[in-house]
Amino acid sequence: MQPENGETPALAVSVLVSVGRHPLTGRRRRADRDARGVELAHSAPGAEVSLLHAGALDEASEAALRGYLGMGFEALTLIEQTPGADVLPALAEYLAAAAPQLVIAGERAEQGEGSGLLPYLLAERLGWPLVSGLVAVEGVEAGVATLLQALPRGQRRRLRVRLPAILTVDAAAPAPRQSAYGPARRARLEIVEAPVVEDHSLAQWQCQPARKRPKRLKIIKAASARDRFKAAAAKAEGGGGQVLSDVTPAQGAEAIFKLLKEESVLR
Repeated sequence: MQPENGETPALAVSVLVSVGRHPLTGRRRRADRDARGVELAHSAPGAEVSLLHAGALDEASEAALRGYLGMGFEALTLIEQTPGADVLPALAEYLAAAAPQLVIAGERAEQGEGSGLLPYLLAERLGWPLVSGLVAVEGVEAGVATLLQALPRGQRRRLRVRLPAILTVDAAAPAPRQSAYGPARRARLEIVEAPVVEDHSLAQWQCQPARKRPKRLKIIKAASARDRFKAAAAKAEGGGGQVLSDVTPAQGAEAIFKLLKEESVLR
């Protein structure tokens, strides 16, 4: 519906942001994919963008969340949840009431479960369509958004989706702008209370640091597609392998076990 003054109505966009984790230092920060989602929402034509986070609030997480506020926002809505809570019901209830036209999220979190399922579960609960791999929102007309989706090998696909919809951001989306420290400190965290639902399945999991796996594939560096194809199709040369024939099962198993030990697959 067109307003009386003839102006185009604003596109209400909610960006789900999370507390990220630096891959080297482990310190909390704004998550890269979520920050790209904020940048993408900024560039959407006629967008009125709001930030939304569901989780616990402490000193470290507040500093990370203010990293998003420093991208040009005066406030961030925080749905308070306890550590280990299932944030899906609280987010779904808030979004159903707020009724934004677009919800933008990163593909997966940088810490915690990091499964990437939250946007899909939200879309299922709200009954909204979901588009993954987003790199641009080109426009909205008559309740239909025109989107640009990233495909493998640098390809792009233009899609049209009826609103409201949930979008997840690809790594090829525009890089986020720098966060300004002063505006980030002056911005507000608007806390919203919501029922807390315990995640019983998460409480039964056992978490431990991941160990680095041996790299099995050779990295192919080539200047052109022709060279990459030749390198990938080239037959691997023998490197001291052993051909076993007419051996007992025990001898074969011993040879396989020895190879796995040499390749650092078994320790």
